Amino acid sequence: MLGTLGEKIGMTQYFDDTGSSVGATVIKSEPAVVVQVKTEEKDGYGGIQLGYKDTERDRLTKPMKGHFDKYGVQPKKYLVEYRVEDPEEYSSGDEITVEQFSPGDRVNVTGNSKGKGFQGVVKRWNFSGGPKTHGSRFHRKPGSIGMCVEPGRVLKGQKLPGQTGNKKVTIENLEVLRADAGEDLLVVKGSVPGPRNNIIQIRGSND
Repeated sequence: MLGTLGEKIGMTQYFDDTGSSVGATVIKSEPAVVVQVKTEEKDGYGGIQLGYKDTERDRLTKPMKGHFDKYGVQPKKYLVEYRVEDPEEYSSGDEITVEQFSPGDRVNVTGNSKGKGFQGVVKRWNFSGGPKTHGSRFHRKPGSIGMCVEPGRVLKGQKLPGQTGNKKVTIENLEVLRADAGEDLLVVKGSVPGPRNNIIQIRGSND
């Protein structure tokens, strides 16, 4: 398995051969195109650059237009690289589809998690908070975060309020339940990061 990109459609129930239902995520994975092949001699490592989802040339910068023109590939909205042992097997313009996956395979899925905005410590870090009783003036505050005398400052790494979510997250070792190349669909067991229509990376698991 090499890897590809896809778009999260949503979650559903999937019934296995025994009739048991499991939570599953449906991923729409249109064919990705090999844009650039990277070799050990020229680039210092072996890999391929994949492009996903066509885009208009007017939306690209001049350097990106030149990049796609150089390899004769339709401009793509997303680019991602994967390391490969033998890059000579690929060439610019090759299509990578979900045919590489089979039921029972294990994959790692990477994407941006749902953004929650600026949140307090109770929601962001699961702090228990203070008493919920009448008269209490300490409900959802973070509490003490430093020392008075030594070292007399707030230590780095304290759990404080701030931006929550919208971070790169990888969920490992998800089982492939179905791979339909005709419909460009991939069904994996469990959940994957982000909301619907989130662009995610799918690659083979080493486990």
